[in-house]
Amino acid sequence: MRDKQVVERPLDKIDLRILKYLQNNGRMSMTELADKVGLSTTPCTERVRKLERDGIIEGYYARLNPQAMNSSLLVFVEIKLAAKSGDIFDSFRREVQKLPEVMECHLVSGEYDYLLKARISDMSMYRKLLGDILLKLPHANESRSYVVMEEVKETLALPIPD
Repeated sequence: MRDKQVVERPLDKIDLRILKYLQNNGRMSMTELADKVGLSTTPCTERVRKLERDGIIEGYYARLNPQAMNSSLLVFVEIKLAAKSGDIFDSFRREVQKLPEVMECHLVSGEYDYLLKARISDMSMYRKLLGDILLKLPHANESRSYVVMEEVKETLALPIPD
């Protein structure tokens, strides 16, 4: 969940190029980045820091291999709540944020209220996650699950215009 407010401002071509390079390699040195975008190191570093301060760059992380972390089973779960109100949504949100297996949780429109993405070790863990954890969340009434058989594409990269 994003807490930081984004400073709305136009991004110029250099900002967009910086974002494109950093999105593909967040460990790139400022010297290398500056060279690629046609700036010297100091103004490039200042632009990156401003993009971070303005909430456009939200952070950097290491992408881990799910199999190496014993979390190779990917499931999506739709959850329908028994009732709907601001307090119920807040209560559900607080509890689901405590679950380390749940990587994403989205309030959605449609028949179900929430869409969750979870990574777990195997089907027995999935059964435990669904029966003992997810359906015991505040006001969770019904669920529908999708077990991923093949991951065709997964990315956090956002499209950046040229």
